[in-house]
Amino acid sequence: MVKLEGEEILKKWRKNRPNKRFPIVAILDNIRSAYNVGSMFRTAECAYISELILCGITPHPPNPKIEKTALGTTNLVPWSYFPNTLQAIETFKNRGFKIAILEITKDSVPIYQIVPNDFPLALVIGNEVTGIENNVFPKADLILEIPLFGEKESLNAAVAFGVALFLLIEKLIS
Repeated sequence: MVKLEGEEILKKWRKNRPNKRFPIVAILDNIRSAYNVGSMFRTAECAYISELILCGITPHPPNPKIEKTALGTTNLVPWSYFPNTLQAIETFKNRGFKIAILEITKDSVPIYQIVPNDFPLALVIGNEVTGIENNVFPKADLILEIPLFGEKESLNAAVAFGVALFLLIEKLIS
């Protein structure tokens, strides 16, 4: 076996790429770490989602800390900034997106219960410490959780974002 590199990897992945971006937008609700945001840009590009929405205190390009982990993907992923998460949610609800919060609550359901009819989907990812703002919950159509099996109660926000995106995309391509 020989490991692929550079253009060989891209050639392989381009065969899988759909004609248009997946009908998923990610709404980042007051993410505080520019490094997490950069990682989310990179993941969003690899997942080929429609758009990344940065809200509130979420750092946005140009920002050298974002670029450190984004590795140039801020120029590849469509993104926009909203001063308020509720404004972003309202915008995407009006465009026909279902709103899904990624959070653990009494009413959250495992993310693998998503069905193709739940798309287009706007996935809201919350602050690393406080999670999703309380005023966002009434706007949600779905509250999704990633089932965890260890002793720690949560994943890093950027890691949870990546896991969630690829579980969602699996529902679209299977």
